[in-house]
Amino acid sequence: MDEYTTIKAFASDEFTERRSRFIGHVKPAASEEEAAAFIAECRDKYWDASHNVYAYILRDGQTRRYSDDGEPQGTGGVPVLEVLQREGLTDLVCVVTRYFGGVLLGAGGLVRAYSHAAAIALGKAGIVTMAHCAILDIACDYSFYGKLAVCIPEWGGIVEDTQFGGAVTVRVRIHATLVDSFCAKLTDASNGRFQAVQTGECFAAAD
Repeated sequence: MDEYTTIKAFASDEFTERRSRFIGHVKPAASEEEAAAFIAECRDKYWDASHNVYAYILRDGQTRRYSDDGEPQGTGGVPVLEVLQREGLTDLVCVVTRYFGGVLLGAGGLVRAYSHAAAIALGKAGIVTMAHCAILDIACDYSFYGKLAVCIPEWGGIVEDTQFGGAVTVRVRIHATLVDSFCAKLTDASNGRFQAVQTGECFAAAD
């Protein structure tokens, strides 16, 4: 997987539907443990709520889980999950808290309400595409450093760290698909004196 789409950060939003209060919460999650911890946190915080419905999607194992938490089957967790899927999101968890207001909404009303709560929380969180990136280390002398610093962004890289010692070591993050091109340009620009060594990989927000 070269890219995936998720949310930028934790967010929540709420609305009232026929006296029932719905609070949507979303948070990035990279594992079932992280998702479960957030669900437990919401249940503890909103212990007096009528329901804490949830859904989450993870890249790890292509996992999809949901719970209606006592609402009629298919009226809570499934609508929330479908909102996440419709946006093409992964590595996140959504909890929708409901305080019952005394007026029954019916199955259709519940589906719409839970879907809307998830959607407005996502709107607050913001959506971001994460790209598969390589981490490269380049050790060069001081005479070449000035040129390298100018060329790195032109070649598609982002400087993450620079260490000054007997030589200069520059750590660069670059989209995985650009590594070969980047290394070829570095070799050409330095007449073969300096090379980039891949020391890691990560996913980072696509530029």
